[in-house]
Amino acid sequence: MATWRLSELNRLDRERFVEALGDVVEASPWVAEAVANQRPFHDRAALHRAFCDALEGAGRGAQQAVIRAHPDLGTKLEALGEASRSEQTSAGLDRLDPARREQLAELNAAYRAKFGFPFIFAVKGADHAAVVAAFEARLPNDLETEFTTALGEVETIVANRLDDRVAEG
Repeated sequence: MATWRLSELNRLDRERFVEALGDVVEASPWVAEAVANQRPFHDRAALHRAFCDALEGAGRGAQQAVIRAHPDLGTKLEALGEASRSEQTSAGLDRLDPARREQLAELNAAYRAKFGFPFIFAVKGADHAAVVAAFEARLPNDLETEFTTALGEVETIVANRLDDRVAEG
């Protein structure tokens, strides 16, 4: 992934800006398109806030599409986008033994059955135990609480991805 200086992103034309940051929100370049119109940004925090505002201001259907675009954790890592694969690999989800892989598959299935969308957890800096603990803590939630939590996790993922790609200045 390319690393950009914020000043460079602010000067890009709209198309190149979306090309640079269109995958910051999983399979949802429309968010970067909305953010492009708000430039210039004075710091990375303002850029992140713009992504969050675009997500929070979107209709429920668009938010659901963003949430549903996320992959199940620990499955089909080879088919993931570069950012998702890197995040899941950093959490060791590519190196699970068969029992832990099965545990994750069962938790993913239970979560999807209950809520109708994939479990979203910002795995950067986490490990298998933290992922399992998050599943167990969140599975009892009601749909609205979990939808809000999932959207918050998307915003954390966006912050992590921007931190990895965008330098101040």
